[in-house]
Amino acid sequence: MTSTTKPLNVLFLCTHNSARSILAEALLNGMAGDRFRAFSAGSSPRDKQQPNPLALEALQRVGISTEGLRSKSWDEFARPDAPHMDLIITVCDNAAGEVCPIWPGHPATAHWGYADPSEVEGNAEEKQAAFRKTLHAIRQRVELFINLPAAAIDKLSIQQSARDLAKR
Repeated sequence: MTSTTKPLNVLFLCTHNSARSILAEALLNGMAGDRFRAFSAGSSPRDKQQPNPLALEALQRVGISTEGLRSKSWDEFARPDAPHMDLIITVCDNAAGEVCPIWPGHPATAHWGYADPSEVEGNAEEKQAAFRKTLHAIRQRVELFINLPAAAIDKLSIQQSARDLAKR
């Protein structure tokens, strides 16, 4: 992709926007160069919610920047002045089943389901392992996604390409 080509905007959605969607946003932005631009949001983030510290720690351990990451409502991306989204990917089953806002431009959609690492009970090591496992699973799909040929991410093909990656 040349520097004059507009990046493809991808919005990752989850319920609270504190773990899986944050991981996906950071990974895509950290791995994709200028071909993609990732965002994340939640259907119902809690008041003053911040990204889960274990998610941030998992990202930092693999050298992915956590600068600027914050939990936010998907309402931010339904506003007229919000960036236009080309693809919306839900990363948790709750958000996949919720009634989403009407997105300007009718972006392509896909669902990449992951277990919620923040629900894992146990000691600190077991919780950290759950976040590493989820990070690894998301990273595998993101890597496949960013390496798709240009024809697979054109306006007509992106939805099917993104949905097919959920099967891997």
